[in-house]
Amino acid sequence: MFDISHLHPMVVHFPIALLVVGFLADVLSLLLHRKEPCLSKIGFYLMVLGTLSIIAAYITGDLFTKDMVGAAGDLKNRHELLARITMLVMLVASAARIYHVSTKKEKPVIKWLTFSLFALGTIMVMITGFLGGNLVYGHMIGL
Repeated sequence: MFDISHLHPMVVHFPIALLVVGFLADVLSLLLHRKEPCLSKIGFYLMVLGTLSIIAAYITGDLFTKDMVGAAGDLKNRHELLARITMLVMLVASAARIYHVSTKKEKPVIKWLTFSLFALGTIMVMITGFLGGNLVYGHMIGL
């Protein structure tokens, strides 16, 4: 039978994969100097989808994970805090990028701000995933 507590572990892999691949597409797009406009669009769509999946991962983690005490509780609190900050960073980055794409005006300040926030969000989602992995494998949570 399906256990609802498994929703968070099933959802959390999407933000990691979508944001990392989307950021790599953006980096390649910058390195190729617009010779391949498809990469920038891939980066944009994966960024937006990754941000939506962060929201889903955050909600499932908040609703369907148990409270913990001790070292596991401290690690879970750090994991939740970093997840919340990551979600906010990616919401701002996605909103700025949607604005930039929808106005169709080349504004270097917004472009580089968005890219910097995307880089920060990608690094933060990897660190958040690492902390979540430590909860699962280091403290045997959910196994």
